[in-house]
Amino acid sequence: MVSVFKNLVIHFRTWIKFLIILAIGLGIIFFIVFSVYKPVYAVTISGKFLGYSNDKSELQDKINEYMKSGDSDHVAFVDIEVLPDYSFCLVKKDLETEDDKIFNEVIETGITYYKYYAILVDSEEKYYVSSYQECESIIQQLKDKDSENKDSISYVVKYETDLKEFTDTDTVVASLYVEKKPEVTIPQVSNSTRLGSVVTSINVNYNYVDVGINFRNPISGTVTSRFGSVSSIRSSVHTGLDIAASTGTPIAAAAAGTVTFSGTKGSFGKLITIDHGNGVMTYYAHCNALYKSVGETVNQGDIIAAVGSTGNSTGPHLHLEVRVNGVAYNPRNYFAY
Repeated sequence: MVSVFKNLVIHFRTWIKFLIILAIGLGIIFFIVFSVYKPVYAVTISGKFLGYSNDKSELQDKINEYMKSGDSDHVAFVDIEVLPDYSFCLVKKDLETEDDKIFNEVIETGITYYKYYAILVDSEEKYYVSSYQECESIIQQLKDKDSENKDSISYVVKYETDLKEFTDTDTVVASLYVEKKPEVTIPQVSNSTRLGSVVTSINVNYNYVDVGINFRNPISGTVTSRFGSVSSIRSSVHTGLDIAASTGTPIAAAAAGTVTFSGTKGSFGKLITIDHGNGVMTYYAHCNALYKSVGETVNQGDIIAAVGSTGNSTGPHLHLEVRVNGVAYNPRNYFAY
């Protein structure tokens, strides 16, 4: 038993001596190696060697920070598709690391995206500014000035690889401002001066004027000739809207008013007109029959006549006109045809 214990002690001492010698040997080797060499990281991109870095964490943090905001104003981010790989290695101590060179080569592969704001008018880009605050200021100033186009102006944030040229806020406001058009006031015309007479002159206006009346369609049908059109069957531009319908189709008053003419009028054939006040009148021509007389008051929807083909007409239809102080305006601005 004593002999076995002595053998164990001898083996243990032998292993201790061996480990001490091994540790001393490794220490000498490490001392020699690190006296000549230093630990660094070899940096590559897609297999291409870029150089050696002293601290991969510091280098990668610098690259990540650059990707977030770039190095110039208005940069949103920089897209670097392939990032570097790092491999630990030992190099001679006199070898210079190249972190700055590696950083510059990596960021050269990136695509820079800029952030800015486009001022839109009816969804079309007109001007560019650098901040959200400028956009809000422009829109608010145009509202304060009651610009005619204030409701059509908006903005959108843009991320593009090309930076647009910016325009200052005052210039944008001055350029976009549109003076509001004055409201058109239609002078009151006495109904009594119109009773029994009718204006049929070729006097048309292609602009829109607010007459302040919600008209209803007098008949249902197909539009066969539009306002302002020219054809061989008439000597001048078309002063109304033609709606085809069967003979005898009832014609309803487009709005309440007073009948000022009801009879035959040259190329209009059988014609009935209604005065709605403030110089606004509607004409219903080429009728087959007239059911209301001059001076009668009608309500919107009352049946006033029937569709026909009298006067200068090639088939049964209603010729509908809207006149303001004797001037014909496009009925499509007021009726759902």
